[in-house]
Order: sequence, then C-alpha cells, then structure tokens
Amino acid sequence: MGAGIGTLAGTLAGCAPPSGPPRRLRLATGPEGGPYNAFGKALAGAVAVSGRRTQIAPVGTAASVDNLRKLGDGSAELALAMADVAEDAVLGREAFSRPVAVTALARVYVNYTHLLVPADGPVRSVGDLAGRPVASGAAGSGVQVAAGRILRAAGLSGGPTPARELALGLEESARALREGTVEALFWSGGVPTPALASLARELPLRFLPLDGYAGALRELHGPVYSAVTLPAGVYGLTGPVGSIGVGNYLLARADLPAGAARELLQVLFDRRLDLLREVTAGARLEPRFAISTGRVPLHPGAAAYYRSVYG
Repeated sequence: MGAGIGTLAGTLAGCAPPSGPPRRLRLATGPEGGPYNAFGKALAGAVAVSGRRTQIAPVGTAASVDNLRKLGDGSAELALAMADVAEDAVLGREAFSRPVAVTALARVYVNYTHLLVPADGPVRSVGDLAGRPVASGAAGSGVQVAAGRILRAAGLSGGPTPARELALGLEESARALREGTVEALFWSGGVPTPALASLARELPLRFLPLDGYAGALRELHGPVYSAVTLPAGVYGLTGPVGSIGVGNYLLARADLPAGAARELLQVLFDRRLDLLREVTAGARLEPRFAISTGRVPLHPGAAAYYRSVYG
C-alpha cells in the first residue's frame, strides 16, 4: 500500500478492456435525491463509458439496512452501506437475525452525523430532546441506526421521557422541521449536504455537538465511529461543531466473480477525483484508506486488486 497515486494511474492506463458478454450488476443505493443514489448513478455512468464489460444498474432503496438485506437475499450484487450497519450484518446482530455473507470492495468516504434544531428553539443539547419529536432517519437507513445509538447513549431511548423517534427520510425530515412537527433532525452524510444547506438558507439552525458520544459508541460498537468536525462556514456555521463520523463501504456479495470486482475497482480509482463531486464536497477517495473495512472482509478479488497495484 506504500506505492503512490502515480503507480495507480499507470497501472490503470495499461489495462485493456476485457472481452466477453456484458455482466450486469445491481447496485443497491438509497432514496432518490440522496447521496448514495447520486454516487451509484455516477459510478454506473463511469463504468458505462469505461469500455469494460461490467454494467452497473443502480437500484433505489431505503439505504444501508435495506441494502445489506438485498445482498443477503440475492436481489442485489453490490451495495453501499455505512460501516456500522455493515459490521452488524457480518456479525448477525441488531437488525440482522443471522450473519450476511457480505464482503467489502472499498471504504469510499466518511459520513458526518448531523443533529440540527431551529436556532430560536429551546433545544441546546442532546439531553434537551427528552420527550420531544425527533426525525431519526428513514426506516432501514443507516441514519436511523446511528441516531438510535446516540439517543441510547444519551439515556433518551427509554425511561419516563424518551425522545420520540419518527422514521422520516431526509426530504420529509427537512419539511417536518420547517413546519415544526419535529423539533430536531438527524442526518448522516457529506458536508455540506445540499438539502440541509438549502434548509439553512430558509430557517436559522443550530447544530448540536455530538463528539462527546463518540467514546461511548466506540466502546459499545467498535472503532467504526470517530470524532469529526463540521467546519465553520458550512450551513452558515460561525464556528466548528464536533460530530461523529462513520465510514461508507462499497460492498459485494461474497460470490461476486473476482474479475467483476477487479474491473469495478479499476474504474472506481481511475475516476476517484470526480465520483464524489456531487455527493460530499471536498471528499476524496483515498487509496491508502480503501482497505480499512474493519470486520467486513475484503472480497478476494478486491484483495488481489490492491496487491497488484500496491504490492
């Protein structure tokens, strides 16, 4: 993994398009308009113009949990998912009654957990959410998993006055916050997330710090969680706000042919500089971090690809 980016580019430049009939792979992404859906479409487009025989068909879903279930039942060959949910699937815990035979192709970028409330409202900390309605992400999404764990860490998922979690997607959540039917909104995505940037221009917002819960989450669920920072300037923030980061993985069924995995990774890294442009500003697909997939094993074809490029 010590070779530089130039080595990668040179290797890709020397790869001739494989011959043979097209291979169509279904990629479980996320809801229309969301970052997974945008990334999936961008990747499908990049693969389509690459001249390779692999074809990607993006499939709209509820996101991470739903995607991993589709991998498990064979209704998708590829999927995008947050690292915490992917580890749950591999271990057969939480939302998964038994382990899912899933492998990783790459860690592609990091999601930032957002918790926002109206700036003129009474909520100034996570603890203030007790008894209040909270948009906690769509059912079957990684946002919902992370939000639930944060609320549990804060003691707000049980007891006499738990936060009232409402399963809403991003657009529904933004509308509910704007209309006052929820008092807080959880989201996990790139920075800035366009829908939230638009909301911030309409409604003065306060972003609540979450980094204080990173240690508790790591202790309970492992190192998939890390402390990150929403930088000053985004969403009109006058200063940085501590938050929690979670990696995003490009995943595959364990029975995906090794050649297909290799072809996909060749395109992914060849186009790495622009694939994330519409998903998360400033993010880069870093080859040296791509193999950091925790308890989710690398697909054998992916491992062979990284060895061939980096030695």
